[in-house]
Amino acid sequence: MKTIFVTGGAGYVGSHCSKEFAAQGWNVVVYDNLSRGWRDLARWGELVEGDILDRDALQSALTAAKPDVLAHFAALTYVGESVEDPALYYRNNTLGTFNILESMRAVGVDKMIFSSTAATYGVPHQVPMPEDHPQQPINPYGWSKLMVERMMDDYARAYGLRFASLRYFNAAGASPDGEIGERHEPETHVIPLAAKGALSSDYAFTIFGDDFDTRDGTCVRDYIHVCDLGRAHAAAAKYLMDGGAAEFFNLGTGEGTTVKEIADAIEKVSGKPLPRKIGPRRAGDPAVLVASNAKAKAKLGWEPTQSSVDEIVQSAWNWAQKDAKARG
Repeated sequence: MKTIFVTGGAGYVGSHCSKEFAAQGWNVVVYDNLSRGWRDLARWGELVEGDILDRDALQSALTAAKPDVLAHFAALTYVGESVEDPALYYRNNTLGTFNILESMRAVGVDKMIFSSTAATYGVPHQVPMPEDHPQQPINPYGWSKLMVERMMDDYARAYGLRFASLRYFNAAGASPDGEIGERHEPETHVIPLAAKGALSSDYAFTIFGDDFDTRDGTCVRDYIHVCDLGRAHAAAAKYLMDGGAAEFFNLGTGEGTTVKEIADAIEKVSGKPLPRKIGPRRAGDPAVLVASNAKAKAKLGWEPTQSSVDEIVQSAWNWAQKDAKARG
């Protein structure tokens, strides 16, 4: 059986991808320090508690697992926090990935899937955004991920690393069977916050800016269902196992949804009014971020099948109710 070593596999995207890897016949080994992941989300394969900043522990775990592929999700992802404490992000995201790359070299693992981000692009020059779009991040989070992409590219040229770097746009939704879903502390993502507003009578959902040059004045984002991301990662693993060369891929739908449309969709599925307030624009927020996913379709044989707004919001709402009840 093929083995995949999943760093950050107890987090939101990592857990959904671990579930998909297991469904497609992979032996999954999750490596997570549980600082921002959740033990109850790491339910596919063995969980090894460890930190990517601890190279000895990481290398020992890799030696024991003998993986065919490493899938790397262990990153900090809050843009605001990265501005307030950039050292935290460069240490964990950039230095931590350097430790992973060096540990992989030491034990002879040469295939890697990287959880990257549209934040490596910065402000869009064109929409939809292709993979060769200029990369000029506007926050330390985006820079910490772009530095990793550069490291991987250099390791590919010098040491034979083969990788698939997957640049997500807006990961959203939850497993339709209700097993796992989105849980962050603090929560900063639009759909869980809108669900919170529908669940709580004393919480008003904030829309940051309603004067953008879009169809209703609110930001447009490309929301991709987390289960579609899972299938993309499984496709990337197959691509690498079949001898695919190092590549960068956008993961999105190619279409955008406004923040107001998300709020309306939450009202529709919940059957409850969603209290809203308009806040100021956030610094650096582009009006529109939409992916071109043509390359992933062509080279990975992947396309989103679960990423309609209705499917995303329904699955997120189902999970929000279940998780809120379970956590009291």
